[in-house]
Amino acid sequence: MIPVAEFKQFTEQQPAFKVLKPWWDVLAEYLTVAMLMIGVFGCTLQVTQDKIICLPSHEPRENLSEAPCQQLLPRGVSEPMGDLRELSGLKNNLDLQQYSFINQLCYETALHWYAKYFPYLVVIHTLIFMVCTSFWFKFPGTSSKIEHFISILGKCFDSPWTTRALSEVSGENNKGPAATTAGRATVTLTTTAGEGEKEKVLPEPEKVVTEPPAVTLLDKKEGEQAKALFEKVKKFRVHVEEGDILYTMYIRQTVLKVCKFLAILVYNLVYVGKISFLVACRVETSEVTGYASFCCNHTKAHLFSKLAFCYISFVCVYGITCLYTLYWLFHRPLKEYSFRSVREETGMGDIPDVKNDFAFMLHLIDQYDSLYSKRFAVFLSEVSESRLKQLNLNHEWTAEKLRQKLQRNARGRLELALCMLPGLPDTVFELSEVEALRLEAIGDITFPPGLSQLVHLQELSLLHSPARLPFSSQIFLRDRLKVIRIKCEELREVPLWVFGLRGLEELHLEGLFPPELARAATLESLRELKQLKVLSLRSNAGKVPASVTDVAGHLQRLSLHNDGARLLALNSLKKLAVLRELELVACRLERIPHAVFSLGALQELDLRDNHLRSIEEILSFQHCRKLLTLRLWHNQIAYVPEHVRKLRGLEQLYLSHNKLETLPTQLGMCSSLRLLDVSHNGLHSLPAELGLLQNLQHLAVSYNALEFLPDELFFCRKLRTLLLGYNHLSQLAPQVGALRALSRLELKGNRLEALPEELGNCGGLKKSGLLVEDTLYDGLPAEVRDRMEAE
Repeated sequence: MIPVAEFKQFTEQQPAFKVLKPWWDVLAEYLTVAMLMIGVFGCTLQVTQDKIICLPSHEPRENLSEAPCQQLLPRGVSEPMGDLRELSGLKNNLDLQQYSFINQLCYETALHWYAKYFPYLVVIHTLIFMVCTSFWFKFPGTSSKIEHFISILGKCFDSPWTTRALSEVSGENNKGPAATTAGRATVTLTTTAGEGEKEKVLPEPEKVVTEPPAVTLLDKKEGEQAKALFEKVKKFRVHVEEGDILYTMYIRQTVLKVCKFLAILVYNLVYVGKISFLVACRVETSEVTGYASFCCNHTKAHLFSKLAFCYISFVCVYGITCLYTLYWLFHRPLKEYSFRSVREETGMGDIPDVKNDFAFMLHLIDQYDSLYSKRFAVFLSEVSESRLKQLNLNHEWTAEKLRQKLQRNARGRLELALCMLPGLPDTVFELSEVEALRLEAIGDITFPPGLSQLVHLQELSLLHSPARLPFSSQIFLRDRLKVIRIKCEELREVPLWVFGLRGLEELHLEGLFPPELARAATLESLRELKQLKVLSLRSNAGKVPASVTDVAGHLQRLSLHNDGARLLALNSLKKLAVLRELELVACRLERIPHAVFSLGALQELDLRDNHLRSIEEILSFQHCRKLLTLRLWHNQIAYVPEHVRKLRGLEQLYLSHNKLETLPTQLGMCSSLRLLDVSHNGLHSLPAELGLLQNLQHLAVSYNALEFLPDELFFCRKLRTLLLGYNHLSQLAPQVGALRALSRLELKGNRLEALPEELGNCGGLKKSGLLVEDTLYDGLPAEVRDRMEAE
């Protein structure tokens, strides 16, 4: 007798596993249930009713050749009987216990084992079939993968994001103009439920109204759950696509079922004839009963015979399903699964094809319901994942939160700066007041059509944030954008749409040329940039890009920052006739390029961070009659030539961070000089001729080795800033009081013992502008300190 709990264990699989059971496995499961019922029914009859009934045989000895039980058979029915022979002995009427004894004895000795144990054999075989069918769900090497897959599959199917993504696709596919018909039209309503999508078509007389599916907004929790699902699907895919253990196990399981089916079918067909209604029984019981031969009736023979043929029929059908399974396994490409139909239906063209066990399980799922694979495909699509990220991003970065980040940048524009976000929130385009947008380390960006809402946008910075721009947005930005900054690993990653912004006034590019292109240093054509005035290039160019000459007629400022790479070819600079500002920074220049002297409109030249040792060419700057600012700082210049006197129009000269030990007296002939910076050198003295610089307003000589200052220096009555910090000065001359315009004086790091009280005569000097040790400041007269501290 089979316990109810054990029967339930085999008949009720976990509901989650049903998605991996194709129709033939479901049919086989029903067949095993039917076979099990046959066995249980037979076992019940075997237990509850008498098994066999026997009567003594009265045939005379000479008639033993005929079957003693033949006369009891119905007409036309023959039963092969064994040889029965009556023995002599005491003949008595048998009582009930004697009959019961004979029945049991003949059941054990005369009845064939197949007829005796048929119901139990059916139960045992059926249980084996059930175990074979469910073995791969319980095998340690496959059960964990299957359970994990089914768990993820169920979450993906029920996820609100799946419904939303498919509904959005459905809505996009259904967009279009409304159609009208003369006679009849339909109203299409699509509802997305837990198990799929249903369509209802209702008649309506005049018009067609198409309502896209209602898309519910995901809350933050649902969005985070969907995000976690994407990560689980990615990890599971990598793990499952590595092998084919599930596919191999399913084949072995099916082959085992086929072998079991053949064995059971053969021996049942052989022994089914052994179930007989009449059974001849010969036992040596004459001393007890007076008889040795008996004619017995197997009471359940006819029923068992019919159950056996029914059981064999079920086994045959079961075997056919197993053979079909083998055919399906070996005649279908089950190790590859393509989402071609899903891609065509949903428009998500990036859904990848899968292989090995992942593909095999999806093939099984298709046999159950192809909607599962369709909804699961949403989580294999990067497009869908990016949509979810975008939705979560919009939830996190609301328009109000972004508005709090608005600040004025150095140019006075209202700027929104976003850094290291997983994407660009759509809420950005609700801030129509934004004038500058700075995006840093935000990954791939595709500007939506909503970009046109930023009607005040003039400045855009894309720092390690590659961006794609639809054509409609290109048209919007083409004449509107004034400043753009692009920073990337390689300059070939600069979006091509940048070079079509014909209203652009400033273009700042930062990135490296590939090693094979560094010498050529080719940029895209700049011909479309008709309004470009400023071009900044920070790279490793071997020469000035030839495309710079495309904007030679209107380029006013050119900055080349070469990050220490040698810049060789500079001849193309001669074509920049209207160039006003030129920066050649960290280009490993050892001399001032001769091409610079051809720039008649040049006003500012910056040669910072080069390898300049000599500046004898400074005489040629007299051809640059408009030159006002010369920056030669952060080089290795050891001296300044005497013909610096030719630069009479020069207003600013930067020579800091060099190796100067003296300054030429001719420097005092640069009468227009307003700023002189010779800090961070090795100067021991200053020429008295500096007193001739009557226009000098800023003098920086800090971080040198000065021991005294020439008294003539204090003739520079327009001096406002005097930086003398970190020298070897032991005293400050009282003549400093003559500098009435002085507003900033640095004296820290010297050997001063006291400050002259004449500092009080410097009417513009306040305590905040006097950088000196506190002890020296406290040594000033109280009235001087009060005046400096007065507002």
